[in-house]
Amino acid sequence: MDQVPLTTDGLQKLFKTLADPTRIRILGILAEAELAVHELMEVLGMTQSRVSRHLGILREASLVRDRRDGTFVLYRLEVPAGGSWQTAWDLVRGSLDQDPAAVRDRSALADVLDARAARTGAFFESVGPEWDALRKVWADDLLRARAVSRLVPKRLRVLDLGTGTGVLALELARLGLSVVAVDESPRMLDAARAKLAAAGVTDVELRHGDASALPFADDELDAAFAHMVLQYLAAPADALAEMARVTRPGGRVVAVDFASHDREWMRDELGVSRLGFEADEIESWFTGIGLGSFELERMTPPARGADLPDVWIASGEVR
Repeated sequence: MDQVPLTTDGLQKLFKTLADPTRIRILGILAEAELAVHELMEVLGMTQSRVSRHLGILREASLVRDRRDGTFVLYRLEVPAGGSWQTAWDLVRGSLDQDPAAVRDRSALADVLDARAARTGAFFESVGPEWDALRKVWADDLLRARAVSRLVPKRLRVLDLGTGTGVLALELARLGLSVVAVDESPRMLDAARAKLAAAGVTDVELRHGDASALPFADDELDAAFAHMVLQYLAAPADALAEMARVTRPGGRVVAVDFASHDREWMRDELGVSRLGFEADEIESWFTGIGLGSFELERMTPPARGADLPDVWIASGEVR
């Protein structure tokens, strides 16, 4: 991004952009989470026209970046590193910690993010064991097998994050891995328990847990796996950071999900929160949490009667 030159005109633009308290509030909110316009409206308690006008000014100043996710346009903070913009934003952000409006905004933002998570949780609670029939639309047997091949040798302790009905946990256990399967939905865990029992698999440990606060100590596991899970999470980057935290140095974090797409039907029929991810976004998350040896493979799933987007397998080593 272009830096604002240290000229009279450049400084005037900087001061004018950051002089408006609403724009400061928007930047503070977007520093915490990527949001759509309607979510910003809810946090700020403002009309769409007003929020959009301020976003336009901030985008023109290269302080926010937008991306399309189906019919939504999502915004996130992206202050140019170094230079006058970075210096000014550091000063402004420091002042937000005790600002009453910023404190209210953070509380409202927490409510918005909680509502996101609740929608996903309600979907899985309503679906339960029927998820196996729904998820067949992904036709992901081959994908799962390719992803499993990234894992480390047998008998190592592996996390299956967002296990759902335990399909992947069962496959990993049959490969000889010691599996700890985590899900936030009690009903899904009940379905997984029944599936594993029916298959005669008794050594998979099932735990109830939040992807953003995993119930494990640092370096407790040998590898961590998230298969078609990130698209359901309000904070996928936080989940990846947690996966890295609980994996020992030298272990691997592996994630599988859709590439960015426009299949809106997946929101209603499959309950997803995100319509896939861009490759550079995934890479920035993996490298941003310090994972090395990053690999990303993009694949086109076999056609089985559904219009499916490409998928990717990403992996990195904990250092």
